[in-house]
Amino acid sequence: MTKIKICGLRRQEDIDIVNQLRPDYIGFVFAPSRRQITPAQAITLRHGLHPAIQSVGVFVDMPIQELLNIAQSGAIDVIQLHGHETEADILAIKAHCTLPVIKAVRVQSAAQILQCDRLPCDYLLLDTFTQGQMGGSGTAFDWSMIPAISKPYFLAGGLSPDNAGDVFRFCRPYAVDVSSGVETGGVKDYEKIKNFIEKVKEGDSHEQR
Repeated sequence: MTKIKICGLRRQEDIDIVNQLRPDYIGFVFAPSRRQITPAQAITLRHGLHPAIQSVGVFVDMPIQELLNIAQSGAIDVIQLHGHETEADILAIKAHCTLPVIKAVRVQSAAQILQCDRLPCDYLLLDTFTQGQMGGSGTAFDWSMIPAISKPYFLAGGLSPDNAGDVFRFCRPYAVDVSSGVETGGVKDYEKIKNFIEKVKEGDSHEQR
């Protein structure tokens, strides 16, 4: 079954919601944004997270040693690189850390995805390209352009309860990743997250029949 990631958690109330609904992953954002939290906040939130849920740290061009300090603090289980990080950066992280690494791709072409498939990361994350913005655009890209690739990938960008079930007509991601699509007034919404998870599971099951 397709995994589910709810990104941008920043309050104890968010932790309470996901502990009830049990997505597979949640995301803590350490990059400048309205969802940014500190490493200390992440540790506190992580302590309250159900052990079946993996926490992903989202980084944008953070100095490697600073990133490694957070990775080794116990706050996160997975590293997500969402900036201009290079193959050398990924190798440097992997030389000092055993956590899985996701590399985000701001999709512009199938050829670009195929090129990124050769990076030494564990997963890709395919997100919408928006000029001057690293993520969180709230808009989807053309899923039909995703080629066959060897790496498992997270699908992000513009997902919501309204379109989550449509994903599987175009592609078969390892996981789907949502943030603003399950918020109301800038905060995580229990009903929207519940509906999103239900829609993903329904769409996934339908396409597997």
